[in-house]
Amino acid sequence: MSEEKSYLDMDLLRFSTAGSVDDGKSTLIGRLFYDTKAIFEDQLEAIEQSSRQRGDENVNLALLTDGLRAEREQGITIDVAYRYFATPRRKFIIADTPGHVQYTRNMVTGSSTANLALILVDARKGVIEQTCRHAFIADLLGIKHVALCVNKMDLVGYEQEAYEKVRRQFGDFASRLENVVDLTFFPISALQGDNVVEKSANMPWYDGPTLLYHMETVYVGSDANHVDARFPVQWVVRPHSDEHHDYRGYAGRVAGGVFKPGDEVVILPSGFRSRVKNIQVGDEELNEAYYPLSVSITLDDDVDVSRGDMLVKPNNQPRITQDLDAMICWFSDGKTLRQGGKYLFRHTTKEAQAIVTDVRYKVDVNTLHKIEDDSEFKMNDVGRIALRVSQPVFHDTYRRNRNTGSFILADPFTNETLAAGMLR
Repeated sequence: MSEEKSYLDMDLLRFSTAGSVDDGKSTLIGRLFYDTKAIFEDQLEAIEQSSRQRGDENVNLALLTDGLRAEREQGITIDVAYRYFATPRRKFIIADTPGHVQYTRNMVTGSSTANLALILVDARKGVIEQTCRHAFIADLLGIKHVALCVNKMDLVGYEQEAYEKVRRQFGDFASRLENVVDLTFFPISALQGDNVVEKSANMPWYDGPTLLYHMETVYVGSDANHVDARFPVQWVVRPHSDEHHDYRGYAGRVAGGVFKPGDEVVILPSGFRSRVKNIQVGDEELNEAYYPLSVSITLDDDVDVSRGDMLVKPNNQPRITQDLDAMICWFSDGKTLRQGGKYLFRHTTKEAQAIVTDVRYKVDVNTLHKIEDDSEFKMNDVGRIALRVSQPVFHDTYRRNRNTGSFILADPFTNETLAAGMLR
């Protein structure tokens, strides 16, 4: 098999970094790149030169991801930076997200597709409000795997007690989270490279794997929902060519479950039934389609199917309702959400009008306390609302399926994205 083919077939892990300001998120990513030889010589020369100009003692590996001028000047991360690298075992997509409170929406955006969250804690400071906030958001976004990195171990003399103290603190908090099923702790120094890619000689008391080994081997295959078959139709394919004169296919991305030729399906919202005739990607026919494949499905019968409809299995159908209960994160800095507000509701391939029928509570993301006497959402606020949508929505809870359980609210006049939501 060719090298290119084997790279394309490699397993992919999406992960996001989170942590307080100066906990070393960007430095950790820079260290991963540097130690896995994933950066070019000219990139390394450029950051060495920038580090000298800034007066940094060491090569500032954080400059690899902090690309905005304001980020470099202040030494902080402001926007989400996506980076890509691979090892012989796996491909990785990294979302380096900001630590500041006012950039909560950026963290939500960067973490929304992640399989794993890397949460960094400064070994000197221990678990702080920011740590709890990032863990809560990772949990809210349905991230099942969390790696808690106790960073800057070199600044506490590589003492085991400093690491154990953080483990106890975070373990107590994590027990209140719903979605995290896999929590792993790592004592590291992103600056010196201890336990990031290579085992550290400075911490003989730690007998666990390195962070990179964990990222290469953590099993995320069961995170996607392969039980509930969901196929939101994105486009009806009618080529109108002599070669494919009668072809009528339904293109989209499988959002859950498995579809095979011969499977009986129900088309929502009409309720008509048919069978899968064949499944194609380009000119290639497939024996099965599953998340996250984008395919074209043809049916045995000429039924009316259009964008926004969904193919499901008869014995396993989603919830169908116009009244929705959801957690949201408000993104807009110029507009506020109030009860009675009207918005564009976008869910899978469907678009409808929606009105906010109730603002139930906001969440103080630092303490997890519910705020019930404040019914106005401003930028970065997280909370629970009720919506009434102009037409029935076929959905699962976000906890069951992140694809059919998520939506966005947009401004009906400007199309600006105002909020991201998770259906309860």
